[in-house]
Amino acid sequence: MADLVQYYGTGRRKSAVARVFLRPGSGEFKVNGKPFEVYFVTEQQRASAKRTLQTANVANEFDVVTTVAGGGVAAQADAVKMGIARALLEFNPELRKTLKADGLLTRDARIKERKKYGQKGARKRFQFSKR
Repeated sequence: MADLVQYYGTGRRKSAVARVFLRPGSGEFKVNGKPFEVYFVTEQQRASAKRTLQTANVANEFDVVTTVAGGGVAAQADAVKMGIARALLEFNPELRKTLKADGLLTRDARIKERKKYGQKGARKRFQFSKR
């Protein structure tokens, strides 16, 4: 049995999680079994997801197979971006300086704040009545 050469990286953003597999190939990009252009509808989402490949100049060297879950489509695109960056580090650790300079290895920690008891939301209070 021939061994499948692939590099794996996990990306997260808000509540979205992306599992990214980079396989040597021609640049095919699949997200949850669908073509890249079908899954990511807007140009901003596509640019965000492919940004890491363009920064590292390896856009046509790898086939990208990803599984994303949770969050919205924009957060999923950012999760894919980080997953690709981590997988590229597994492939070539010398890319770290380039990717880190562009902020592609930094986890964006901003998530939704939880609702607190005795309040209407995370920050909003119930209306206060003096009398």
